[in-house]
Amino acid sequence: MSAPADTDMEEDGDGTGSASPGKPKRAAGGRIGEPLVELGAMARLGIRVLWMAVRRPWGYWRDAFDQMFLVLKQCWIPMAISTTAFGLGAPGLQGGNIYDLFGMPERLGSFFIMASIREFAPWVNAMVVAGVVGTAITADLGARRIRDEIDAMEVLGVDPIRTLVLPRVVALTLLTGLLGVVALCFGLLGGFIASVPLLGANPWAFYESLFANLTLPDVWGSLTKMTIFGLIIGVVHCYMGMYAKGGPIGVGRAVNQSVVISFAVIWVFNVVFTNILLGLHPEIQVYK
Repeated sequence: MSAPADTDMEEDGDGTGSASPGKPKRAAGGRIGEPLVELGAMARLGIRVLWMAVRRPWGYWRDAFDQMFLVLKQCWIPMAISTTAFGLGAPGLQGGNIYDLFGMPERLGSFFIMASIREFAPWVNAMVVAGVVGTAITADLGARRIRDEIDAMEVLGVDPIRTLVLPRVVALTLLTGLLGVVALCFGLLGGFIASVPLLGANPWAFYESLFANLTLPDVWGSLTKMTIFGLIIGVVHCYMGMYAKGGPIGVGRAVNQSVVISFAVIWVFNVVFTNILLGLHPEIQVYK
C-alpha cells in the first residue's frame, strides 16, 4: 500500500478536513522556526491590506466607519479610567514622592513628558484597544472561520480580506491614533492629581514645568507610535481570527495567542521606534 498523498487540509470545527488552497496554513507548533513563519504570514497580510487600502481607497469606508464607532464606544471610557489611574499611581505618586524628597513636586510636569506622553499613555492605549476590541475581532472572525462562512465567501468569489479584514484594520489604525489624544490628556490628568492635590505642588508651576519641556516631536512621535500600534493590533488579531482552526476551543486559543503576540510585537516595535525618535531629536532628552 502506498502512503496517501499530502494535501493542504485544515481541520474544521466538526473535526473533518477540508481542502483550502486559497488561505495559508497556520503553523502547527513544535518547531523552532514556526513562530517566524507565523510572523512572516502576519507581515504579508499587513502588506496586502495596506496595498488594498492605497490601491483602491473606496468601497470599504462604510464598514470602517461602523467599526470605528464600535471601537470608540467600547474603548474611550476604559481608556480614560485606565490612563488616569495609571498616571496617578505609577509615575504620579511613585515619581512624585521622589521629586517631593528634593522639595520640587511641581517638577513632576516635566517628568510626565517622558513617563506618560512618550511611554505609559501609548502602552495603556494599546493594552485597552487590544484587550477590548482586538479580542472581539479575533473571536468574531474565528467564529466565521469555523462556521465555514469565510470559505463560502471565497467560493462565491468575494475576497474576505478586503471585505472583513481591511475595514477592521483601517478602523483600529485610525481610532487607536485618535484615542491616543484621550490617553495623553487623561494621563496628564493623573499626574496633575498626584502633584497638586496630593503632594501640594503649585498648579501653575506644574503647567510651567510641563509646557516648558514639551516639544512637537514628543506629541507627534507619541501619536504616530500609537497609530502604528493600532495597525499592529489590527493585523495580528485579524490574522489569528481568519486562520483559526480546531473548533470553539481553537477560537479561544487564537484569542489568547493574539493578545500575547500583539503585545510582544508592540514591545519590540516600541524599543526600535523610541531609539529612532531619540536619535533624530536628541534635544528632547534635555529638561529645563
